[in-house]
Amino acid sequence: MRWGRDDAKLERVRTLMAERDLDALVVRAPDNVLYLTNFWGMKGYDACVFPREGEPILICLEASEDDAVQSAWTTDVRLVRGYAEDDPRPVPARTLDAALRASLEYGRVGLELSMGTQASDRMVGEPTTFTKGWFDAWPDAHDGMDVLNAARAIKTPQEIERMRLANEICAAAMEHVRGELRPGMKESEAAAIWLGYVHGAGTGWEGKVDLALGFSLVWSGPGIRTFTATGDRPVQADEPTLFEIWVCADGYWCDHTKLLCPGELRAEYRELEYGLLDVYERAIAHCRPGASFAELDRLMRDGIATLGYPGQPTHPVCHGVGARAHEPPYAHQAGGGEIAEGMVLAIEPGCYWPGGGGLRVEDNFVITSLGAEKLSPFPDGVVT
Repeated sequence: MRWGRDDAKLERVRTLMAERDLDALVVRAPDNVLYLTNFWGMKGYDACVFPREGEPILICLEASEDDAVQSAWTTDVRLVRGYAEDDPRPVPARTLDAALRASLEYGRVGLELSMGTQASDRMVGEPTTFTKGWFDAWPDAHDGMDVLNAARAIKTPQEIERMRLANEICAAAMEHVRGELRPGMKESEAAAIWLGYVHGAGTGWEGKVDLALGFSLVWSGPGIRTFTATGDRPVQADEPTLFEIWVCADGYWCDHTKLLCPGELRAEYRELEYGLLDVYERAIAHCRPGASFAELDRLMRDGIATLGYPGQPTHPVCHGVGARAHEPPYAHQAGGGEIAEGMVLAIEPGCYWPGGGGLRVEDNFVITSLGAEKLSPFPDGVVT
């Protein structure tokens, strides 16, 4: 689907650039290129020069010209060769040459100097990194991430619509796997059922999504932990199978944790679910414009400690979602900041047992003037 240019988003970026006296942003992370141009590249070889005034410049591979024509909001598209018989350098070197030429007229340039993570390109398997030469090429550059982070934290109506699509696909995939999950199947098989639905049914969803990709971690019963890979452990009867899942729909993401249980949920899990959902619901109620991020983090961690899990979880309990599955703002009791209307936040308290097992609940919420609105139609808690 061709999304119309999101002028509200782009004007917010330009306003922030003016406040920080930046003449142009030069970006190469796939999520920032997408955010500023609506072009989601195949291999991460692309870049954008986004001026405070005038037409943005998209730099992409020759092979992506048709994609750029169909999706990009800018008409100034400059192509780099994937293979050049007279140039043995890797493609990003030619991207750098083109970006330097495109940015020559601008004085104060902002680069992604403090960017910690980036979203994947459409091919995913080989995320592209740029060399030190990229950053050295603008020796007087300023950090542009404060502009990008501040702009991206507040979503426009178009962005929220696009994220709703990702949430709908994710929920439909969970309903699909709910009907297929059986004790004894491998965790990896359960993951494959979910992933196959996301990519197969999500691509072309409602005639609005050109490409949907899923990312998952699936653990069952004692396999539930915080950071381990999906394996060949069997799905357990009467215990939860946890789906830590992301969907990316044309560059916009959702981030969920959903729970299925084939059979009757054991009593110790039901007790933990009851306490964890209480923490979760109080966190949701806290999320109103003007509320403190520090207090949100403290509220959830204190509640989890009261349940008997002090110091848990080791992962963030609230973060932004948008053109990346994890992006600012983050809630931290030693940090600052306030929740604002237009943010989309993932709220995710979790409790984990020594040796394996436990629960996490997570969904995405858009902050409105009235509070937090849940984006996924799939239920929270353990679904039997």
